[in-house]
Amino acid sequence: MSEPTLCCRAPGGYCDRCDLLVGLDGLHVTAVERDDGGGLTVTVESAPAPTGCRSCGVVAHAHGRVEVRLVDAPAMGRPVRIRWRKRRWLCPEPTCRIRSFVEQDERVAAPRAKLTTRACWWVIEQIRREHASVNGVRRQLGTGWRTVWEAILPRLEAADVDASRFDGVAILGVDEHVWHHVSTKPIEDGGRGPKELTGMVDLTRDANGHTRARLLDLVPGRSGETYRGWLEQRGETFKAGVEIATLDPFHGYKNAIDDQLQDARSVLDAFHVVKLATQVVDDVRRRVQQDTTGHRGRRDDPLYRIRNILRAGEENLTDRQRARLETAFTAHEEHLEVELAWRCAQQVRSCYHQDTPTAGRAVAEKVLASFISCPVREVARLGRTLKQWRSEFLGYFDTNGASNGGTEAMNGLIELHRRIARGFRNRNNYRLRMLLIGGGLLL
Repeated sequence: MSEPTLCCRAPGGYCDRCDLLVGLDGLHVTAVERDDGGGLTVTVESAPAPTGCRSCGVVAHAHGRVEVRLVDAPAMGRPVRIRWRKRRWLCPEPTCRIRSFVEQDERVAAPRAKLTTRACWWVIEQIRREHASVNGVRRQLGTGWRTVWEAILPRLEAADVDASRFDGVAILGVDEHVWHHVSTKPIEDGGRGPKELTGMVDLTRDANGHTRARLLDLVPGRSGETYRGWLEQRGETFKAGVEIATLDPFHGYKNAIDDQLQDARSVLDAFHVVKLATQVVDDVRRRVQQDTTGHRGRRDDPLYRIRNILRAGEENLTDRQRARLETAFTAHEEHLEVELAWRCAQQVRSCYHQDTPTAGRAVAEKVLASFISCPVREVARLGRTLKQWRSEFLGYFDTNGASNGGTEAMNGLIELHRRIARGFRNRNNYRLRMLLIGGGLLL
C-alpha cells in the first residue's frame, strides 16, 4: 500500500474540498492512500464534540478510537474502502447499564455492516436501472458476491413486506413463466419446486392514460388455485380497488377472477386473440397442404412459399406479396379454404384497428356471429372458442383498450435478467431480484 496522502487541512480544521468530494455527511477526510490493487482507501473521522450517553444522557468521556473498514461505492473507476475512525466513549454514571459505546451513523453505514449505506443503494440502482448482475457490481466494488447480496437483502425484504406497494392497483394483469427447466423436486428434498411461476402485474394507467407495468409478485405454480390464493391474501380492500383484470385465454385464471374479483371487468388480451386467429391459418394451410400433395410443405409448393406472408397484416403487404398470395390461392381449388381462413384472421385483426372502440366492437360482434358457422372447421373451432370468451373478448372495447401487453413485457424483462444472472438456484433470491427490476419494491 502506498504512503497515505494527508488531507490539505485548513488551519485549525478539516479540508472542506476533500469532505465535499468524499461526501459523507458528518465525517471529515484525514487521509487518502492507494493500495497495491489500484483501489483507494479514504480515512475519515467525526469532529470532536460533546456526546451524551445514549442510555442515560450523561456527557460521556472520550476513550480513544476504533477503526472500521467499509466497502464504498467505486470512484473514478476504482474500488474504494472507507477507514472510519469511530470514537469510543465511556459513560461516567455508575448506575448506567451502558459502560462503553462507539459512535454510530446510519447515514454512513448500519451497525456491523460491511458496505456503506450509499454503496448499498448504488448496488440496488445498478441492478434495477442498469441491468447489472450482482457478480458485475461486486467486481466493481472489489468484494465478494455474498458480501454484496447480504448487504442489500435486508432492504429488499423490508420493501417486500411493505403493504403500501399494493395500493392503487386498478388494472391487474396475470401471466405465467418458466423460471427453471430442471426436475420439479420439492424444495425440502433439495429441488427448486415448480418449474412455472405466476406473476401479477400492476397495469394501472397514469393521468395521461399511459401504462407503466409494475411487477407485484411471483408465486409458485400455474393454476387458478394459485391466483385465487394470492388474491385472497391481498384482502378485500385490494380486491375492491381492481376495476379491470386482463388475462390470456386460460380458464384457471378466469375462474379465479370470477371468484375473487366479481366487480372487475375481465379482458382477454388482444395479442393472444390475434395469435389464435393466426394459428388457425397455419393449421388450415398445413391440412390443405397434406390433403392436396400428400406431404409436408416443400420449397416449391405454393402454400409453403406464402407461409410467412399469411402471418402478416393485410395493410402491411406490398403489391408483390399480394400477387404471391393471389397466385397461391388460385393454384388449386382446395386452396380456397386457406384464403377463407386468412380473410377471417384479418377480420379478427381489424377489430383492434378501427378508429373507435364502437366500430371495433361492431366488427367483433360480426366475428362472434359468423365464425361459428364457417364451413372451414378450424375457423368454426375458433368461433366456438371466442364464444366461450365472449365477455372477455368484447371487454377490450369497453375498457379503452386494456390489454395484458404490459405483463408480457414484464416477462421479457424477467427473461433478460435471468440470462444476465446465468440462471438462479434460489427462488427467494430470484423473486426479490425480479421484484426489484420490475418496479414492485418501493425503495
